[in-house]
Amino acid sequence: MNIILTGSIGNIGKPLTQTLVQNGHTITVISSQADRQPAIEALGAQAAIGSMQDASFLARTFQGADIVYLMETLDTAGGDESDEEVDFISIISQIGLNYKQAIEQSGVKKVIHLSSIGAHMDKGNGFLVFHHNVEHILKQLPAEVSIKTLRPVGFYTNMFSFISTIKHRGAIISNYGGDQKEPWVSPLDIASVIAEEIGQSFEGRTMRYIASDEVSPNEIARALGDAIGKPDLQWKVISDEQLLNSWLSAGFNPQIAQGFIEMQANQGTGKLYEDYYRNQPVLGKVKLAGFARNFAAVYQQEE
Repeated sequence: MNIILTGSIGNIGKPLTQTLVQNGHTITVISSQADRQPAIEALGAQAAIGSMQDASFLARTFQGADIVYLMETLDTAGGDESDEEVDFISIISQIGLNYKQAIEQSGVKKVIHLSSIGAHMDKGNGFLVFHHNVEHILKQLPAEVSIKTLRPVGFYTNMFSFISTIKHRGAIISNYGGDQKEPWVSPLDIASVIAEEIGQSFEGRTMRYIASDEVSPNEIARALGDAIGKPDLQWKVISDEQLLNSWLSAGFNPQIAQGFIEMQANQGTGKLYEDYYRNQPVLGKVKLAGFARNFAAVYQQEE
C-alpha cells in the first residue's frame, strides 16, 4: 500500500517507518526539515519536505495514498516554547483544519489519527485540548472516510524532563504524586499498534487507547532511582502555584506552563484517565523497568 506518514522520523516515526517498509509498503514521510531527507531515504522511504501549515502541500502529498497517518504535537506548531506570544493551541487546531482540507481534496478514504489521552475532554486537560480540537475537526469529514483514532497515554520519554530537577534538586518534583497507578507508554509500543492497525480492515470510526504499563509516581521514583544509583530518590509534591511560578521563571510560554499544571493536576485526581479505564487496552511490551535502563543511560550522558 501507498502510505503517507506525518511526524517525520522521531521516536514513533522512525520505528514505524522501518516496520512498514519491511512489510513491503511504499512509504512517504512528511518532514518540515530538509536535512531529514537523507535519513528518511536511508530507511527506504520517500521524503516530502514541506510545512504542516500548508494545506495545499498536504493535499498534493496525500494524493493517491491508500492510508494517511496523522499526528500533532507541540513540535508541529513550529514555535519556541519560551516565546510568550505563541498560541500553540490555535496553531495546532489550524493544522487539524489543514488535515481535513487535504483529505477532502485528495480523496483519501482511510485515516489513522494519533491523538492523546485526555482528548475526550474539552476542558480540564490543559494543553491536550488541541488533541480534542483536532479529533472534533476530523469527525466532520464525510462518512465514507474511515478514521481510526489512537490515544496513547503519557510517554515514558517525557520522564527525561525529570533529569534536570534530579540533578539540581535531588528529587522529581511535580504538583501531584503518591501511590495511585497511572498508565504510561513507550513510543515503540505506539509504533507497533499503528502498524497493527494499518494491517487491519478500516470500517467507520473507531478509537483505541495505547499503554505499556501502569505504575504510580512513587514506583517511578524507585525504579528510576535504582537505575541511576540513587535508591532514595523521591517524587516530591509542591503546589500548583509553586510549580507554575518555577516554570514561568524558567521562561516557559504561559499557555504551555499553565496547560501542564492543569493536565498534571487532573492526572493526580484521576479525571484525565476516566475514559481510558472505560476503554482499557491490553498493555504493550515495554515496561517501566525496561525504560528505566534507557533513562539511566541518558542521565549518565548528561553528567
